[in-house]
Amino acid sequence: MGLLILGITTPSIISAVSDGRAPRAAIIVLMLGGSLAVYALSQKPGGYTLDEIPEAFIRVIARIF
Repeated sequence: MGLLILGITTPSIISAVSDGRAPRAAIIVLMLGGSLAVYALSQKPGGYTLDEIPEAFIRVIARIF
């Protein structure tokens, strides 16, 4: 989820900067995504391989529902 949030944040930051606004909300979301990514790395120190990422998303969504 952290990587997904970080990916969504990039266009928001670019949009705010190009409009001349301060990217306050985007920075808050960036910190949230970064925190979730660091938490995920602390729970699985070796990280995830590309094959494990879809399974990880499915596990998280299954826990939510």
